[in-house]
Amino acid sequence: MGHGTYMDEDRLTASVAGEVERVNKLICVRPLKTRYNGEVGDVVIGRITEVQQKRWKVETNSRLDSVLLLSSVNLPGGELRRRSAQDELAMRDYLQEGDLISAEVQSIFSDGALSLHTRSLKYGKLGQGVLVLVSPSIVKRQKTHFHNLPCGASIILGNNGYVWLYPTPGHQDEEAGGYYTSMEPVSLSDREVISRLRNCLLALAAHKVLLYDTSVLYCYEASLTHQIKDILKPEIMEEIILETRQRLVEHEG
Repeated sequence: MGHGTYMDEDRLTASVAGEVERVNKLICVRPLKTRYNGEVGDVVIGRITEVQQKRWKVETNSRLDSVLLLSSVNLPGGELRRRSAQDELAMRDYLQEGDLISAEVQSIFSDGALSLHTRSLKYGKLGQGVLVLVSPSIVKRQKTHFHNLPCGASIILGNNGYVWLYPTPGHQDEEAGGYYTSMEPVSLSDREVISRLRNCLLALAAHKVLLYDTSVLYCYEASLTHQIKDILKPEIMEEIILETRQRLVEHEG
Protein backbone atom coordinates (compact mmCIF):
# COMPACT_ATOMS: atom_id res chain seq x y z
CA MET A 1 0.00 0.00 0.00
CA GLY A 2 1.41 3.37 -0.99
CA HIS A 3 0.27 6.91 -1.81
CA GLY A 4 -3.05 7.15 -3.62
CA THR A 5 -4.36 3.76 -2.47
CA TYR A 6 -6.47 2.33 0.35
CA MET A 7 -7.73 -1.10 1.48
CA ASP A 8 -11.38 -1.82 0.69
CA GLU A 9 -12.51 -5.21 2.04
CA ASP A 10 -9.21 -6.97 1.39
CA ARG A 11 -8.81 -5.29 -2.00
CA LEU A 12 -6.32 -2.54 -2.78
CA THR A 13 -8.26 0.34 -4.34
CA ALA A 14 -6.99 3.53 -5.99
CA SER A 15 -8.16 6.71 -4.28
CA VAL A 16 -7.11 8.92 -7.21
CA ALA A 17 -7.21 8.59 -11.02
CA GLY A 18 -3.71 8.21 -12.41
CA GLU A 19 -0.92 5.84 -13.38
CA VAL A 20 0.17 2.91 -11.22
CA GLU A 21 3.80 2.77 -10.06
CA ARG A 22 5.32 -0.32 -8.49
CA VAL A 23 8.49 -0.59 -6.44
CA ASN A 24 8.82 -4.23 -5.35
CA LYS A 25 5.68 -4.72 -3.22
CA LEU A 26 4.87 -1.03 -2.77
CA ILE A 27 2.09 0.13 -5.10
CA CYS A 28 1.46 3.86 -5.58
CA VAL A 29 -0.93 5.73 -7.86
CA ARG A 30 0.35 9.02 -9.25
CA PRO A 31 -2.63 11.34 -9.88
CA LEU A 32 -2.91 12.93 -13.31
CA LYS A 33 -4.06 16.28 -11.95
CA THR A 34 -2.05 17.38 -8.96
CA ARG A 35 0.06 20.12 -7.45
CA TYR A 36 3.78 19.82 -8.10
CA ASN A 37 5.67 17.46 -5.78
CA GLY A 38 9.30 18.55 -5.92
CA GLU A 39 12.32 16.29 -6.17
CA VAL A 40 15.96 17.29 -5.67
CA GLY A 41 17.55 18.26 -9.00
CA ASP A 42 14.30 19.33 -10.70
CA VAL A 43 14.35 22.39 -12.95
CA VAL A 44 11.52 24.73 -11.94
CA ILE A 45 10.23 28.11 -13.02
CA GLY A 46 8.76 30.33 -10.32
CA ARG A 47 7.56 33.82 -9.56
CA ILE A 48 8.92 35.85 -6.65
CA THR A 49 6.04 36.61 -4.27
CA GLU A 50 7.86 38.11 -1.27
CA VAL A 51 11.27 39.44 -0.25
CA GLN A 52 12.16 38.43 3.32
CA GLN A 53 15.23 38.44 5.53
CA LYS A 54 18.04 36.70 3.59
CA ARG A 55 15.51 34.87 1.40
CA TRP A 56 12.92 35.20 -1.35
CA LYS A 57 9.58 33.39 -1.33
CA VAL A 58 8.82 31.81 -4.72
CA GLU A 59 5.50 30.52 -6.11
CA THR A 60 6.29 27.24 -7.91
CA ASN A 61 2.86 25.57 -8.24
CA SER A 62 3.58 23.35 -5.22
CA ARG A 63 1.58 23.05 -2.00
CA LEU A 64 3.83 25.49 -0.14
CA ASP A 65 5.81 28.50 -1.31
CA SER A 66 9.39 27.62 -2.18
CA VAL A 67 12.38 29.41 -0.66
CA LEU A 68 15.37 30.91 -2.48
CA LEU A 69 18.06 31.80 0.06
CA LEU A 70 20.38 34.75 -0.51
CA SER A 71 23.31 32.34 -0.07
CA SER A 72 21.94 30.16 -2.93
CA VAL A 73 22.20 32.76 -5.69
CA ASN A 74 25.13 34.01 -7.75
CA LEU A 75 26.19 37.55 -6.90
CA PRO A 76 26.27 39.86 -9.94
CA GLY A 77 29.67 39.55 -11.55
CA GLY A 78 29.96 35.97 -10.34
CA GLU A 79 32.12 36.88 -7.33
CA LEU A 80 32.37 34.34 -4.52
CA ARG A 81 32.23 35.71 -0.98
CA ARG A 82 30.13 35.65 2.15
CA ARG A 83 26.88 37.59 1.93
CA SER A 84 27.05 40.85 3.86
CA ALA A 85 24.45 43.28 5.20
CA GLN A 86 24.91 45.32 1.99
CA ASP A 87 23.85 42.30 -0.07
CA GLU A 88 20.80 41.93 2.14
CA LEU A 89 19.84 45.55 1.57
CA ALA A 90 20.36 45.16 -2.19
CA MET A 91 18.16 42.05 -2.49
CA ARG A 92 15.47 43.92 -4.40
CA ASP A 93 18.08 45.02 -6.95
CA TYR A 94 18.67 41.35 -7.79
CA LEU A 95 15.10 40.03 -7.66
CA GLN A 96 11.87 41.75 -6.69
CA GLU A 97 8.20 40.76 -6.39
CA GLY A 98 6.74 39.60 -9.67
CA ASP A 99 10.05 38.56 -11.27
CA LEU A 100 10.14 35.18 -12.98
CA ILE A 101 13.15 32.95 -12.32
CA SER A 102 14.41 29.56 -13.41
CA ALA A 103 16.04 27.54 -10.63
CA GLU A 104 16.90 24.04 -9.48
CA VAL A 105 15.55 22.27 -6.40
CA GLN A 106 18.48 22.04 -3.97
CA SER A 107 16.76 20.32 -1.04
CA ILE A 108 13.37 19.74 0.52
CA PHE A 109 12.52 21.04 4.01
CA SER A 110 10.87 18.73 6.55
CA ASP A 111 7.47 20.39 5.98
CA GLY A 112 7.69 19.70 2.23
CA ALA A 113 8.67 23.23 1.12
CA LEU A 114 11.37 23.36 -1.56
CA SER A 115 14.72 25.09 -1.21
CA LEU A 116 15.91 26.42 -4.59
CA HIS A 117 19.25 27.57 -5.96
CA THR A 118 20.37 29.50 -9.05
CA ARG A 119 24.09 28.84 -8.70
CA SER A 120 24.63 27.93 -12.37
CA LEU A 121 24.70 30.57 -15.12
CA LYS A 122 21.86 28.82 -16.98
CA TYR A 123 19.51 29.68 -14.09
CA GLY A 124 18.50 33.13 -12.95
CA LYS A 125 16.04 35.88 -13.83
CA LEU A 126 13.97 35.42 -16.98
CA GLY A 127 13.63 38.31 -19.42
CA GLN A 128 11.25 38.63 -22.35
CA GLY A 129 9.11 35.66 -23.24
CA VAL A 130 5.84 33.83 -22.66
CA LEU A 131 4.86 31.70 -19.66
CA VAL A 132 2.58 28.72 -20.33
CA LEU A 133 0.97 26.85 -17.43
CA VAL A 134 0.34 23.12 -17.86
CA SER A 135 -0.13 20.16 -15.51
CA PRO A 136 3.17 19.03 -13.90
CA SER A 137 2.28 15.39 -14.67
CA ILE A 138 2.67 15.85 -18.46
CA VAL A 139 6.20 17.30 -18.38
CA LYS A 140 8.59 14.46 -19.18
CA ARG A 141 11.65 14.16 -16.93
CA GLN A 142 14.83 14.42 -19.00
CA LYS A 143 18.55 15.06 -18.60
CA THR A 144 18.13 18.63 -19.80
CA HIS A 145 15.06 20.86 -19.69
CA PHE A 146 16.65 23.77 -21.60
CA HIS A 147 16.22 23.41 -25.37
CA ASN A 148 17.13 25.67 -28.28
CA LEU A 149 14.57 24.61 -30.88
CA PRO A 150 15.56 24.75 -34.57
CA CYS A 151 12.51 26.92 -35.32
CA GLY A 152 14.27 29.93 -33.76
CA ALA A 153 12.96 29.98 -30.19
CA SER A 154 14.10 28.42 -26.93
CA ILE A 155 12.07 26.61 -24.32
CA ILE A 156 12.53 25.82 -20.62
CA LEU A 157 10.28 22.95 -19.54
CA GLY A 158 9.89 23.39 -15.78
CA ASN A 159 9.14 20.15 -13.91
CA ASN A 160 6.50 22.12 -11.99
CA GLY A 161 4.32 22.63 -15.08
CA TYR A 162 5.54 26.17 -15.84
CA VAL A 163 6.96 26.36 -19.37
CA TRP A 164 8.93 29.41 -20.56
CA LEU A 165 9.24 30.33 -24.25
CA TYR A 166 11.70 33.00 -25.30
CA PRO A 167 13.67 34.11 -28.39
CA THR A 168 17.01 32.28 -28.64
CA PRO A 169 19.64 34.74 -27.33
CA GLY A 170 22.44 35.68 -29.72
CA HIS A 171 25.06 35.90 -26.96
CA GLN A 172 25.05 35.18 -23.25
CA ASP A 173 26.35 37.92 -20.96
CA GLU A 174 28.54 35.96 -18.52
CA GLU A 175 29.28 38.98 -16.34
CA ALA A 176 25.74 39.49 -15.07
CA GLY A 177 25.63 36.15 -13.25
CA GLY A 178 22.12 35.36 -14.46
CA TYR A 179 20.57 38.77 -13.69
CA TYR A 180 20.98 40.42 -17.08
CA THR A 181 17.69 40.60 -18.98
CA SER A 182 17.68 41.87 -22.55
CA MET A 183 15.07 44.53 -23.23
CA GLU A 184 15.77 44.69 -26.98
CA PRO A 185 12.61 44.73 -29.11
CA VAL A 186 11.70 41.20 -30.25
CA SER A 187 11.25 40.87 -34.02
CA LEU A 188 7.83 40.01 -35.48
CA SER A 189 9.05 36.66 -36.84
CA ASP A 190 10.30 35.62 -33.37
CA ARG A 191 7.01 36.68 -31.80
CA GLU A 192 5.07 34.62 -34.36
CA VAL A 193 7.22 31.53 -33.68
CA ILE A 194 6.71 31.93 -29.90
CA SER A 195 2.93 32.43 -30.36
CA ARG A 196 2.72 29.28 -32.49
CA LEU A 197 4.72 27.31 -29.91
CA ARG A 198 2.44 28.57 -27.13
CA ASN A 199 -0.67 27.37 -28.96
CA CYS A 200 1.05 24.04 -29.71
CA LEU A 201 1.85 23.59 -26.00
CA LEU A 202 -1.78 24.30 -25.06
CA ALA A 203 -2.96 21.80 -27.70
CA LEU A 204 -0.56 19.11 -26.43
CA ALA A 205 -1.61 19.77 -22.83
CA ALA A 206 -5.32 19.59 -23.72
CA HIS A 207 -4.76 16.13 -25.25
CA LYS A 208 -2.49 14.97 -22.41
CA VAL A 209 0.58 14.39 -24.62
CA LEU A 210 3.90 14.27 -22.73
CA LEU A 211 5.86 17.50 -23.21
CA TYR A 212 9.51 17.20 -24.23
CA ASP A 213 11.62 18.75 -26.99
CA THR A 214 10.67 16.16 -29.68
CA SER A 215 6.90 16.26 -29.07
CA VAL A 216 6.89 20.09 -29.06
CA LEU A 217 8.92 20.25 -32.28
CA TYR A 218 6.75 17.66 -34.08
CA CYS A 219 3.60 19.53 -33.03
CA TYR A 220 5.12 22.82 -34.23
CA GLU A 221 5.95 21.28 -37.64
CA ALA A 222 2.48 19.71 -37.92
CA SER A 223 0.88 23.11 -37.24
CA LEU A 224 2.78 25.00 -39.97
CA THR A 225 0.02 24.41 -42.54
CA HIS A 226 -2.46 26.31 -40.33
CA GLN A 227 -2.65 29.89 -39.13
CA ILE A 228 -1.52 30.51 -35.54
CA LYS A 229 -5.00 31.54 -34.35
CA ASP A 230 -6.58 28.38 -35.85
CA ILE A 231 -4.42 25.91 -33.86
CA LEU A 232 -6.74 26.08 -30.84
CA LYS A 233 -9.90 25.30 -32.86
CA PRO A 234 -10.98 21.80 -31.67
CA GLU A 235 -11.08 20.08 -35.10
CA ILE A 236 -7.71 21.51 -36.22
CA MET A 237 -6.20 20.78 -32.80
CA GLU A 238 -7.21 17.11 -33.09
CA GLU A 239 -5.74 16.88 -36.60
CA ILE A 240 -2.40 18.37 -35.45
CA ILE A 241 -2.21 16.16 -32.34
CA LEU A 242 -3.04 13.03 -34.37
CA GLU A 243 -0.18 13.78 -36.79
CA THR A 244 2.15 14.52 -33.85
CA ARG A 245 1.26 11.23 -32.13
CA GLN A 246 1.83 9.24 -35.34
CA ARG A 247 5.27 10.82 -35.82
CA LEU A 248 6.18 10.16 -32.16
CA VAL A 249 5.18 6.49 -32.54
CA GLU A 250 7.31 6.21 -35.72
CA HIS A 251 10.19 8.01 -33.99
CA GLU A 252 10.10 5.70 -30.96
CA GLY A 253 9.34 2.58 -33.00
